[in-house]
Amino acid sequence: MKKYKSIVIGILLLIVLTACGEKSKDDVVEKLEGMAENMSSYQSQAMMTLNTGKDKQAYRVEVSHKKKNYYRVLLKNENDEESSQIILRNDEGVFVLTPALNKSFKFQSEWPDNNSQPYLFQSLIKDLAADSDATFTVTDSYFVFETKTSYESNSNLPYQTIYFDKKTYAPVLVKVLDNDKNALVEVEFTNFEIDPELPENTFDMETNMTSSIFGVPVMAQEDLPTQLTVLYPSENLGSELVEENQMDRENGKRVMLSYQGDKNFTIIQETVDVFPTSTAAPEMVSGEPIDLGFTVGALTNNSLEWHYQGVNYYVASEQLTKEEMKEVAKSMSTEEAMK
Repeated sequence: MKKYKSIVIGILLLIVLTACGEKSKDDVVEKLEGMAENMSSYQSQAMMTLNTGKDKQAYRVEVSHKKKNYYRVLLKNENDEESSQIILRNDEGVFVLTPALNKSFKFQSEWPDNNSQPYLFQSLIKDLAADSDATFTVTDSYFVFETKTSYESNSNLPYQTIYFDKKTYAPVLVKVLDNDKNALVEVEFTNFEIDPELPENTFDMETNMTSSIFGVPVMAQEDLPTQLTVLYPSENLGSELVEENQMDRENGKRVMLSYQGDKNFTIIQETVDVFPTSTAAPEMVSGEPIDLGFTVGALTNNSLEWHYQGVNYYVASEQLTKEEMKEVAKSMSTEEAMK
């Protein structure tokens, strides 16, 4: 009898200890929120893969963050280093920098708080805390959440799956999903360091415009394309091209495409002018930085502007929504855009 009681007590004790060792969803979220609150800085490295077109695009993403609102995100295009960009937030505002072209946008913006950012730790934790219906599972190595996203200008990516390391609670993998739960964006973290010592000039705009950070020098005007390959959107939203005007500029061409139909809009394409570093000033934009997949642009209520491969692009319309302008822009990055 005593032996039987000992066995029962042992089993009950094992059950209690096992239960005590399991982490609930609330436990893990609380731990992650505590990490985000208590850290003074962090650095991370990741590979971001975009599965939104025929060909996958890969970016190396390096994040430096200092409490509370200092961010530097390096987006290095593995196939087109000259198009590599920096998203910067400091006391002066939010900037999108293209160092090789010595081009920059400046925003008075709430970035990164106004949208989900799959490569930013605080953004992931914010999305977790905001979604009371988030699912939670535990594997041998990871805590796994599926949550809603908060993309203001893209309702086609409503979900994300986030993997955290069970031992360190560091982010490991983020998959941003479409309505059919296909992963269109994947961010795989290769390093996550809490409270590193960051140089004082890490978040300085002028310092970051020196493109040695990418190992790519500022391009000279003669290095840029003078022949403009005109791109036509494969997504025209029920409108048709009714007029195409070309004009010569000192350093190339400018082309204006006018579309009319269900919704009218205009597209302007022109070769980039590169200014010396000493004379360059950020272009003020009353909008938000927007990730187009192949580059980061500047989005307002009525326009979308971006730089890519030595060309400036503009989409302007009083009738297109922000999401529709983004659809038009993204459709100009595909092979179908060349006629």
